[in-house]
Amino acid sequence: MAAGTGGASAPTFVVLRREPDGRWAVLGEVPRRRGLPARAARSAAILEATNGEAQAGGVYAAVLRSEWRIAQDWDPPTH
Repeated sequence: MAAGTGGASAPTFVVLRREPDGRWAVLGEVPRRRGLPARAARSAAILEATNGEAQAGGVYAAVLRSEWRIAQDWDPPTH
């Protein structure tokens, strides 16, 4: 099913860059390129989100949007 029609959406990466002060900045969301192994797909997403300007030595992350949402599903302890 196509995105927006009630079915599952295509895999998408949330791309982040670590700033000099240690905080993470969200650079955007990039569709996962099909047919690439995971590491290559993450690298491609980072390059796309930075318009090819990602620098060696920079710290970037590409997290699948589905995992990003799961990671935010936190409930505080009830004790």
